[in-house]
Amino acid sequence: MNAKAPWITYRPELKVLDCTIRDGGLINEHMFEDKLVKAVFQTCVDAGVDYMELGYKSSKRLFAKDKFGAWKFCEEDDVRRIVGDGKGNLKLAAMADAGKCDYKTDITTKDKSVFDVIRVACYVHQIPDAVDMIKDAFDKGYEVTCNLMAVSTIQEAELDQALEVVAGTPATTVIVVDSNGSLYSEQVERLVKKYHAAVAPSGKEVGIHAHNNLQLAFANTIEAIIHGANRVDATMAGLGRGAGNCPMELLLGFLRNPKFKQRPVLQLLQDHFLKLRETVEWGPLVPYNISGQLNQHPRAAMACRAGAAKDNYVEFYDKCVADV
Repeated sequence: MNAKAPWITYRPELKVLDCTIRDGGLINEHMFEDKLVKAVFQTCVDAGVDYMELGYKSSKRLFAKDKFGAWKFCEEDDVRRIVGDGKGNLKLAAMADAGKCDYKTDITTKDKSVFDVIRVACYVHQIPDAVDMIKDAFDKGYEVTCNLMAVSTIQEAELDQALEVVAGTPATTVIVVDSNGSLYSEQVERLVKKYHAAVAPSGKEVGIHAHNNLQLAFANTIEAIIHGANRVDATMAGLGRGAGNCPMELLLGFLRNPKFKQRPVLQLLQDHFLKLRETVEWGPLVPYNISGQLNQHPRAAMACRAGAAKDNYVEFYDKCVADV
């Protein structure tokens, strides 16, 4: 019998990014209390997580500061208030959305920043802007990644062209982003292989950022890992926009790498996230299932859950189908 069991060992080159506060902030306008942000930060340090993404570098021209929490803007003083001098080996990341970030002025040089990584996020039609943003962040001294959003909606020829362009940038990682939470494992396999073929020759890694609309975020993250993704996103308790993300507590248990520790994550969930669920809603609820199955952005499902008819699943379904 020649069967093997690779799941009992680990891949040392695989790195984990926690985006709890960044993705979770899309639920509550980034208004997390410092106590929670500090707790997530310390958990990442104690659990051996490689990267923590705190939030966005958003334009103050486009987003009023009095309507959002600190993690919409990730100003240096706010970040230093949280992390102090205790980063350890943890690298800090911020996301810069194409079209929503005054990156030339709001992102300082790396030597003046607590951040290590800038994650440039864009839709396929924003690739030219994203290229400029990637080059700007790289020239300022950061590690840079490219999150190509809503990949489930991109035409094949456009995706091929986008990957060819991004392969020529100094980004270190290109990430498969299932924004609509609509991908199945076979699609994840095909996409990871496509990304790898396009960017590996230039020395780049492939990553995965999964949403849980179809309750497949963890499974799809595993599928991506099987096919060579070495950069994986997760959040504590799966906290994230709408249906949420791949749960960190499941991912670390699966990876088997002894540098990762599950216990600090479980302690965080016990001490902070049970209470958080009393005021913030996330998870694969029925409206998110519906939007995921129809490959639609979850904004309509989020609006449904915020309204008086939040449990009128049939009405929401009929509206979504009518929009197809």
